[in-house]
Amino acid sequence: MQFLSTIDYVIIGIFFLIVVAIGFVASRTAGKNTTEFFLGGRGMPWWLLGISMVACTFSADTPNLVTGFVRESGVSKNWAWWAFLITGMVTVFIYAKLWRRSNVLTDLEFYEVRYSGKAASFLRGFRSIYLGFFFNVLIMGSVTLAAIKIGAVMLGLEPWESVVYGSVGVVIYAGLGGLKGVIWADFFQYGIALFGAVFVAVVTINQPEIGSLEALLRHANVADKLSFVPDFTDPKFYVPMLIIPIAVQWWAVWYPGAEPGGGGYIAQRMLAAKDEKNAIGATLLFNFMHYAIRPWPWIIVALGSLIIYPDLASIGAEFPDIPENYLKDDIAYPVMMTKLGKGWIGLVVASIFAAYMSTIGTHLNWGASYVVNDFYKRFLKPESSEKHLVMMGRIMTVVLMILAGLVALFILNSATQAFNILILSGAGTGAIYLLRWFWWRINAMTEIVSMIFATVAALVLVFLPEGTFQSEILDEFTIKLLIAISMTTVVWLLTTLLTKPEDMDVLVRFYKLTRPGGPGWKKVAAIALERGEIDDDSETGAAWEMPIQLLSVFLGSIAIYSSLFAIGSFVYLDFVLGSIFSVIALISTFILFKQFGKLRAN
Repeated sequence: MQFLSTIDYVIIGIFFLIVVAIGFVASRTAGKNTTEFFLGGRGMPWWLLGISMVACTFSADTPNLVTGFVRESGVSKNWAWWAFLITGMVTVFIYAKLWRRSNVLTDLEFYEVRYSGKAASFLRGFRSIYLGFFFNVLIMGSVTLAAIKIGAVMLGLEPWESVVYGSVGVVIYAGLGGLKGVIWADFFQYGIALFGAVFVAVVTINQPEIGSLEALLRHANVADKLSFVPDFTDPKFYVPMLIIPIAVQWWAVWYPGAEPGGGGYIAQRMLAAKDEKNAIGATLLFNFMHYAIRPWPWIIVALGSLIIYPDLASIGAEFPDIPENYLKDDIAYPVMMTKLGKGWIGLVVASIFAAYMSTIGTHLNWGASYVVNDFYKRFLKPESSEKHLVMMGRIMTVVLMILAGLVALFILNSATQAFNILILSGAGTGAIYLLRWFWWRINAMTEIVSMIFATVAALVLVFLPEGTFQSEILDEFTIKLLIAISMTTVVWLLTTLLTKPEDMDVLVRFYKLTRPGGPGWKKVAAIALERGEIDDDSETGAAWEMPIQLLSVFLGSIAIYSSLFAIGSFVYLDFVLGSIFSVIALISTFILFKQFGKLRAN
């Protein structure tokens, strides 16, 4: 089927020209050195970085993922990622300024600041490949899979054609403009992506089969899908869908964009900020936009799709050219986009391309920074000039895009599948990334052993036959997740206690640099004072801010969750409940900013 007209192609073409032009403009400074190419010169403002963060996570596969969740298990299934808001608030109020103080180029450089010796070097080098290639390519493959499905439905493209056409523009601007080009392109693309999502939702509501928002909400096909929370009368719903994510998943699991303690491209944005206040402001804006604002247009489209296409067979009947391995619930989102009119469909397709390119652009620059700065420069060519390293960054940008395309073409078949693989692979390691800033006893071997064990455990659990684990309360994936978390946590705790601590000189140096404070550094602070390397505790930030920080995390979580449910209540036409949630959001936000002013930030 062919849904695009000439005007649609013109609109898409103009969009591509603009983002490529941004890359050319940014290239004037990006090629100077690696700080410019990978961190935008460390001079980026909070509002631009915050929009860039949310644009990156506003990826082409996210609407598909949310649509799949809603069609499979209802709106409450989104707690699988809503729970990560707690991680985000912890990053905002505890870790953002610590990252900015560390002054590293990438978060992997942190390892040779916090740890010592060959183990620290190995950890930095191994994770540069492990994350920069394996995880990063898997993420980009998932996003590219969404582009394949959109191309198949909207343009009638073969999978390889979607990969090639979708990657050319982003490789150009990300390769030329570096992080600065990516961030400014994100700013442009986010507005288009958000408008497109809202417009698709409006068009969905006005389809003849639906007619109005009220009719959608009353339809029998969506009646059991609307609740914000799982059914509390049945533990097999609320335990895996709400209790586990809130109680365990947010702190125990490493997931890109929601790393406990901040990391990956979120850390990269914080490191690119002008100062600590801008790093904090950027992550706060990101979390509000990410969790409170974005989900509802996608949810509306997902609910509408259940009325027009109640099952996969109905989608397959209308779109017979979709390959069977791609015919999953997540394809309902691009299917609903076919309902748009001429001109509008081009703009919305451009918005999906915008979401795709903003995510891929960020991951290309982030992955290239790992491979070039933390592997190539550190271990292979330490004497390389800045211009040579920038050139290698651009080469790696192309290589990573090719690998992501191959993963999308030959390995993945649904957004949910990729999400589950990523969650399981990082299970049990999250607590380490929280505690390594506040407990001096965490060492390089802690991270090495936990990383290897978690990976092996994930591979074993993923390939076990279906039905290996059965429970009346938990689904099989949740059981596997809890097994992985429990085993990995025990292993890393034992490793920490049974291996030697890091060199005290390195620990004192890290303490002076980042000033984390707290009882977990009491021994190191005492040694530093004894040596005369610090004058008093106040000079190192040892005055314990954690009570105010934890209160801010709680208030921030309440404010954003209340905003999320206030918007959802208004969407559901429940104005009383929406008003109640709005009042809670306003009160908690007011108290939050009163507390926020008490936190020190440079």
